[in-house]
Amino acid sequence: MTFLNVSLGSPVVRAAETVSGELGVVGARFIMAGGPSDGRFSLVEHPIVPRGLAAPVHVHSREDEFSFVLEGRWGFQLGVDVVYAEPGDLVYKPRDVWHTFWNATDEPARLLEIISPAGFEQLFVELSDLLRSDPSNVGAAAALGSRYGVESDPEATARVVAEHGLIERLA
Repeated sequence: MTFLNVSLGSPVVRAAETVSGELGVVGARFIMAGGPSDGRFSLVEHPIVPRGLAAPVHVHSREDEFSFVLEGRWGFQLGVDVVYAEPGDLVYKPRDVWHTFWNATDEPARLLEIISPAGFEQLFVELSDLLRSDPSNVGAAAALGSRYGVESDPEATARVVAEHGLIERLA
C-alpha cells in the first residue's frame, strides 16, 4: 500500500484519492503524509467499531499525537488518567507518555489523528499490510513497532480491555 503524499502544488486532498487500511477493529484512512508539511505533521482518520480498542497501551518516543473527535465518544488513557472526548474535542497525547484510546460507545466512531512530526503514520501503512498478509505474526508486529520507537504493554492493555468492556479483534 502506498500513502498518498499530495504535492505542494495541489492544496486539496480529495477524499476519493485517499487510501484506507484495516488495523483490526480500527481502520485508517491515510489523508496526508508528511511531505507537504516538510515533515512537520501528518493526518490519519480512524474509524472504529463499537467498543473497539484503537491501540494497545503504548508509548512512542519520537512524536506527539493529537486526536480530534469527529463522531462518538472516545476514552483515552494518558498515563494514569482516563479522560473522555466528544465531537469537536481535541486530545493531546504527548511523546513519552503511555497511552491508549477506544470507542466508548455502542455505535461506530471516528477521529482525526494529527501526528507531529510526520513519519509515524507509515507504521499504520506497514501494519495494515502485515495484518492483511499475515495477521497472526505477533513477532513481526512487535518488530515493526520497535522500528518506529514504539513500546507496548500487553498487561496494561488487558487491564484496559477488561475495565472498559472493549474488543481488540473482530470475531
